[in-house]
Amino acid sequence: MRAGAVAAVAALTLLFGCANQQTPPPAAPAAAPAPPRVTDPYPSTYRPYGGVPTAITGATIFDGEGGRIENGTIVMAEGRIVAVGGPDTPIPDGATRIDGRGRWVTPGVIDVHSHLGDYPSPQVAAHQDGNEATNPVRSEVWAEHSVWPQDPGFSRALANGGVTTLQVLPGSANLFGGRGVTLRNVPARTMQAMRFPGAPRGLKLACGENPARVYGGRNQMPSTRMGNVAVMRATWQRAVEYRARLRRDATTPRDFQLDTLVEAMDGNILVHNHCYRADEMAIMLDMAREFGFRIASFHHAVEAYKIGDLLRENGTCAAMWSDWWGFKMESYDAVNENIPLVHNAGACAIVHSDDANGIQRLNQEAAKALADGRRMGINISDEVAWRWLAINPATALGIAEQTGSLRPGKRADVVLWNGNPLSVYTRPQQVWIDGAMMYDMNNPRLRPVSDFELGQPGEGDVH
Repeated sequence: MRAGAVAAVAALTLLFGCANQQTPPPAAPAAAPAPPRVTDPYPSTYRPYGGVPTAITGATIFDGEGGRIENGTIVMAEGRIVAVGGPDTPIPDGATRIDGRGRWVTPGVIDVHSHLGDYPSPQVAAHQDGNEATNPVRSEVWAEHSVWPQDPGFSRALANGGVTTLQVLPGSANLFGGRGVTLRNVPARTMQAMRFPGAPRGLKLACGENPARVYGGRNQMPSTRMGNVAVMRATWQRAVEYRARLRRDATTPRDFQLDTLVEAMDGNILVHNHCYRADEMAIMLDMAREFGFRIASFHHAVEAYKIGDLLRENGTCAAMWSDWWGFKMESYDAVNENIPLVHNAGACAIVHSDDANGIQRLNQEAAKALADGRRMGINISDEVAWRWLAINPATALGIAEQTGSLRPGKRADVVLWNGNPLSVYTRPQQVWIDGAMMYDMNNPRLRPVSDFELGQPGEGDVH
């Protein structure tokens, strides 16, 4: 009986074993592949306006890189600069000729720090779209998603200031304000139709008083400069760890905040840092080394004159005003020679606006700084100073291969001034963007006007 029981158990074991082999459990379904990450979900749809082959002759030319040509000629065709030289420069048959005698030609002015479109005119509460002041870290927001193309400020910057390219940034309430966008200064229905094709986006950072004031008053960190640095470092560290997870596992859930910082660490987004004091700029340069990103430019940089050597060694530009200072404590230790002192140290100096009115007079801001430098013995020529408005901002924005100087093959972004552009009495006479004449002071049909400026229907109108 004992032997029979053992045989029965063995038979049952074999039976169940066979059954398990014959009907295995269903395999788990394969994980669906992660959807591809869209690297540019809001791509540029910019298309140049139509132009005609054009030659300006007899003008004084500042080439934007420090060169000067008297009695010069510049030729534009098919949206590009074809030739720049003296009076013997060949001009294609059939090209429109413009007599530039007694006038100056420069590259289009480039502003690296603007809020046009995000703080448009009229400045009412409904238009305050530049600061997402809900958390000190807001790197997930993009300034371009607030840009209103009908802002009258765009056409005023073109007509009064010769501005052909500008970077629109978020405000400085946050440590990480979000992404900036570089625009062509052309009339368009959409932001995408203004976006400079191929220009990298920016990341706006802010040091100092603004973030500490905005958040410290809410019993929220940061409330001090050391709090600013601590929150920044913790955020960059999260980005470092997030990037490592992405490289290990492509299915890692998206984090829009950290995506922006990873792009900055990878060099695809350029960092632009609102910062006034020299000590804080030095700390930010150290932070950039700690976490492996590069600061393309410090903005406002009232104390940049103290650290010109550090800026030069790190390849970081300083975007500055000529004489706007003293409106808060961190802006007090200023000198009117800031821009020429930074230039004289061999660093990259830029004149910027941060203002809807100032953007219309950046040439005058450069002239004031130039005069202040000369009074203290820094003798910079007019044509070299024009770098502050042309090739230097183009370099900071990552577009120097396309614009910022009058070189054959570059985009034909050109301004014909009716006098010396460093004179308060001078203004643009004609402006070309990609070889298309976008403004002519003598032609009412070539004076861009926003739809918003055309007026509202009268009370008796049917609409």
